Amino acid sequence: MTSSLSRRPHLLPTPEGLIGRIGPFWDDAAVAVVPEDARPGAWAGGPSALLVDGVWWLAYRLRRPLGQGRGYANVVARSDDGVAFEQVLRISRDEFGAESLERPALVHTPDGRWRLYVSCATPGTKHWRVDLLEADSVEGLGSARPETVLPGSAAAGWKDPVVRESGGRWYLWASVHPLDDPGATDRMTTEHATSDDGRRWTHEGTALAGTPGSWDARGVRFATVLLGPDGPDDPATWALYDGRASAEENWEERTGLARATGAGGRFAAEPGGPLLSSPHARGGLRYADAVPLPDGTTRWFYEATRADGAHELRTVLLPS
Repeated sequence: MTSSLSRRPHLLPTPEGLIGRIGPFWDDAAVAVVPEDARPGAWAGGPSALLVDGVWWLAYRLRRPLGQGRGYANVVARSDDGVAFEQVLRISRDEFGAESLERPALVHTPDGRWRLYVSCATPGTKHWRVDLLEADSVEGLGSARPETVLPGSAAAGWKDPVVRESGGRWYLWASVHPLDDPGATDRMTTEHATSDDGRRWTHEGTALAGTPGSWDARGVRFATVLLGPDGPDDPATWALYDGRASAEENWEERTGLARATGAGGRFAAEPGGPLLSSPHARGGLRYADAVPLPDGTTRWFYEATRADGAHELRTVLLPS
């Protein structure tokens, strides 16, 4: 069984190719998942996508408006074409004792097992942690016992991980929120960690922080990382990230581009952002993920704001 995780480094799209197709990124996209509640603050999004043995797998988060449930479920769905998905697994926040769930990260390991990294909000606090489910099948994840792998701390909440494996080494980028100011916990940086097994992580430092005075000054969150053949420090490695300038833009982040600097998993933001945004409301387009394909195309998935203020999960196939 072949893991799409291990194939990513060899089928790398270029950021220049994406920059040249910003119009089709939105105009040619199809809706893969609609929110179950069509109101502002109701979302289907936060996608994490894989193609394994010809089957598409998509993990995502469902959310209700603030004060009415927040992130109430993570779903894993399958598809034959990458557009029409059928739910296979649905897990609720109650199963984790969480006040809310955020974007999951779906991983198919080199030895053929399945992992789901789940972002969990600690009730009554601004703290987040990441739990891991692991099983022999996607269906088996539903009965797997959660294991906390990124506990965070009293000083910081960790969530929304992007997880990659390359050459037997595991790499992770997570959104980290400082908790020193209860009124400003929406601030965020992207922190980098490494691991031998994808369970025990070593924090390596800040991968990307916001640029003062810019569109991403308030916070940055990696959405996807496209690894070059030599891993995070390969000059060909790049990422898309979510950014916002103010607390008022929370939940309506837009998408920017960052390139690896060649130093310990660090990245530098490309000037002139944001790169991608929705034409509706405040322009929210975030959590973009990519699956490069053998024929030289790339299937993209992303969460975007609709005209009614709700968020839907969209997908588009573009040349790499």
